[in-house]
Amino acid sequence: MTICQNERESAALAAVDEAGLAGLLTELIAVPSVTGSAAESELQHLLGQRLEHLDLDVDLWSMDLPALRAHPDFPGTEVPRTEAWGLVGSTPGQGEGPALVLQGHVDVVPPGDLGDWVGDPFVPRVVGDVVHGRGACDMKAGLAAVLTALAAIRTAGVRLRGRLAVHFVVGEEDGGLGAFGTLRRGHTGDACVIAEPTGSTLMRANAGALTFRIEVPGKATHGSTRYAGVSAVDAFLPVYRALAALETRRNVDRHPLLTGYPVPCPVSVGTLRAGDWASSVPGLLVAEGRLGVRLGEDVAHARAELEACVAEVCARDAWLRDHPARVTWPGGKFASGSLPEGHPLAALVGHAHADVTGGRPLPEAGAPYGSDLRLYAAEGIPTVQYGPGDVSLAHGPREQVRLSEVVTVTRTLILTALRAAGTA
Repeated sequence: MTICQNERESAALAAVDEAGLAGLLTELIAVPSVTGSAAESELQHLLGQRLEHLDLDVDLWSMDLPALRAHPDFPGTEVPRTEAWGLVGSTPGQGEGPALVLQGHVDVVPPGDLGDWVGDPFVPRVVGDVVHGRGACDMKAGLAAVLTALAAIRTAGVRLRGRLAVHFVVGEEDGGLGAFGTLRRGHTGDACVIAEPTGSTLMRANAGALTFRIEVPGKATHGSTRYAGVSAVDAFLPVYRALAALETRRNVDRHPLLTGYPVPCPVSVGTLRAGDWASSVPGLLVAEGRLGVRLGEDVAHARAELEACVAEVCARDAWLRDHPARVTWPGGKFASGSLPEGHPLAALVGHAHADVTGGRPLPEAGAPYGSDLRLYAAEGIPTVQYGPGDVSLAHGPREQVRLSEVVTVTRTLILTALRAAGTA
């Protein structure tokens, strides 16, 4: 049974359009807004129109990419792009109470092998209570929940003492360009809720992640005289074993918010490229992967640990001693971030969820992956993640979300917004 504190909350919850929410979610999934694509920009403009229909003050702007890239704190990117659009909608007037930001990213990762999907990943399938498709949980469901919550508050005619803003951002999947540019433009708040998929958990912290590239030299020769050369694949093997040992060392001391994960700070190799001809001994191997950044760890320290690990391997190896592997850091830079201990935002969202579901407040944890949370936290904006969907289904061909969960999150965001900003 839902628990409301006043008639304004009851009116806003009663105004939730559940059928419209389902239609909105499928409409959003149908836009193939892969990071850096033209459809990513297309979706920002479509969402801007929806925010205007909600009578919000809308700021839709083309970001100055050269200026952002030149900033010393630029978080990096992993895909080429020629444009990026920022989008912010806020309730009219400045208000006298706190300003709450509801945030979500519009970009999705590529679908991968289409043969692994049931149907087209950008043609959403609804089976009972479940919606399938790329971006269903990461995070078109969160976007739909935010928009539907705003619409319900407006339909109910609830006036806020404070200000409510929505930040829809691009480029989250490859570094956080959109959030970074939005904050640089001056759009801030007193608190922020990011509607990323968290299941029935409140995420109050994110570990970070860095993309590394290791170039391992070999000595190319004809395959029939392989003994006259040095295979870069063979040379990489001791480096690969050392990375596994590094992962073990970096996960000995676990942060209390990440104890639920078998490996809260993973080190993984995602791609390997070596050689250019089957009958040649490869003279170069390039490995790219992900280094997890521990909660509270400086990014420079994390980089130094991996670089030292590779250097130690090279110093012990007969070939690599004179032909050392080279480590560089391309792509996105996800630092860690967290909500300050004891900040009331976690309890506010957790109790709102409990009031909607008639259950207990949300359990709190940290996430072992990077997100925009750290960018807001770095600006002194207390931030949590709470949204519909299971993150283990994100980025895969089984991506899906339950509509009933999206409705629960929508109602929770309504109570959170009304209680954070205050009602007039």
